[in-house]
Amino acid sequence: MKIMLMAVNAKYIHSNLAVYSLQSYAAGHGIRADIAEYTINQQKDEILRGVYRQKPDVLCVSCYIWNISYVKELMGDVKKILPDTDIWVGGPEVSFDAETFLKGCPWACGVMCGEGEETFLELASHYVQQTGSLEDIQGIVFRQGEDMIKTGQRPIMDMDKLVFPYGDMSLFSHKIIYYESSRGCPFSCSYCLSSIDKKLRFRSLDLVLDELQFFLDQRVPQVKFVDRTFNCKKEHAMAVWTYLRDHDNGVTNFHFEIAADLLTEEEISLIATMRPGLIQLEIGVQSTNEKTIREIRRKTSFDKIEETVKKVQKGQNVHQHLDLIAGLPFEDYKSFCHSFDQVYSLRPQQLQLGFLKVLKGSYMYERAEAYGCVYQETEPYEVLRTDWISYGDILKLKGVEEMVEVYYNSSQFIRTVTAMEELFADAFSMYEALAAFYDEKGYRGISHTRIRRYEILLEYLEERQQADMAYFRELMLFDLYARENLKTRPAWACDMAPYKKKVMEFYKKEEEAPVLLGDYKGYQARQTMKMTHLEVFHYDIMRVSEKRAGIVRTADGQHALPARGEFPVLFDYRKRNPLTYDAAMYAADLQL
Repeated sequence: MKIMLMAVNAKYIHSNLAVYSLQSYAAGHGIRADIAEYTINQQKDEILRGVYRQKPDVLCVSCYIWNISYVKELMGDVKKILPDTDIWVGGPEVSFDAETFLKGCPWACGVMCGEGEETFLELASHYVQQTGSLEDIQGIVFRQGEDMIKTGQRPIMDMDKLVFPYGDMSLFSHKIIYYESSRGCPFSCSYCLSSIDKKLRFRSLDLVLDELQFFLDQRVPQVKFVDRTFNCKKEHAMAVWTYLRDHDNGVTNFHFEIAADLLTEEEISLIATMRPGLIQLEIGVQSTNEKTIREIRRKTSFDKIEETVKKVQKGQNVHQHLDLIAGLPFEDYKSFCHSFDQVYSLRPQQLQLGFLKVLKGSYMYERAEAYGCVYQETEPYEVLRTDWISYGDILKLKGVEEMVEVYYNSSQFIRTVTAMEELFADAFSMYEALAAFYDEKGYRGISHTRIRRYEILLEYLEERQQADMAYFRELMLFDLYARENLKTRPAWACDMAPYKKKVMEFYKKEEEAPVLLGDYKGYQARQTMKMTHLEVFHYDIMRVSEKRAGIVRTADGQHALPARGEFPVLFDYRKRNPLTYDAAMYAADLQL
């Protein structure tokens, strides 16, 4: 009897914690199951070929909002080529209304609802041992002739019974590792399915710390905690964070979703002592509109979130990721713009603009008609319009989202974009104008290179005729070299030929007696030149704060720029800022 667990992930870098947890739990009780992981970006023929070659007797597929249509189509074909294979599904996208799902998917034998470890073990044992009845297995819905049999909800399990799912880490090379130390959520956000599970429970700290040490010993690049609100239990969060700080391997990054308004002074003080880049925090703001916050059953205070984010920022060591959701009740276009500007002003490393998804089983799903909320018929069930926001407004926000993702979240245009903000009344207006420009020129929906993105910005600024183009060209050049040792100079860059001799003299001196490039000891000057970059700028950009970009408004409303002259800057790509990934930068003495 061959049993296979199958995951179809959104991207190659993702791994599926669920199938590995089910496999490990079953193995701990003597039941073997194989795993096959694919992505929605693969050709269906490729996946069909892989499944057919495995020829499982039982195939269990993990279903989510991002893969359900893909899975439905794929499994219909799997059943055609493997008619004797029993296909079961599980996951949040099929658990809520399993009977309806089965009626629409004749290829499926049944659905595993809710937590899957114990359910899968009993189901697999049923097939392997050929004993007992499916009706005796709690937590499933299955077809029996024309009837649908529902066996009832399974009690939640003790998290200490879970078996650690990781062993051979070569299987996860170049992939994000997911880990959970708790299940359930203490909050009742109306748009979220996690609010349905109010039975919050934690894995014992001794187990958690042992398992985290495994990741540290393996020096994995990143571990993402899937705990819905990691810091909802202070003692648990403090213990984990203290352990990670004290056992830091200098490599691994840990990602946590937290509630900023719950973060205490003690926790903030602890976080401030961590290595830059050791942890990153994802904070769901969703809206700053108080009426909206109340309506979606959140108890957050933006004032408290703002205070916490700023306190964490003082440590200059933590990547912060803030989220907004468009399409919520009582949030119109103007209100969302205000929410955006308030959150943007905090300057997180990432600002994620999401769009409301009306998930089956959520309170938002029940209230959709009352809100005039119209959403997509199929996944991801994304909002199209509400009583407060039109589809046209949604489309404009989609454009803003794209611009924010490209020009802000990438961290590749920090100084350029910050300077551009000074040309607008607010940050939202800037991204809105950029999105409109992309639409006007037909640039949307095209995969542009990084250089091309800069060229589009130049084109936009030249058409506005409100910017000092010489300064912006230098800002763009600075941003480019801050992230990448370019092989080819961009077309707008100044000629470095007049400085060629001075640059060589500088590297010769560093070869003989290193001052700035001590890490390159033993390398010849020409080798070091290829591994670093020295650029002469005509504005003192390096002395400018990334948050201000050197532009200030004078009393008469004009823009004052940084000092002009000749300012050599050395970019060292061996050393990088763990939050922005910028190269280390030094003012170089070329004796100009």
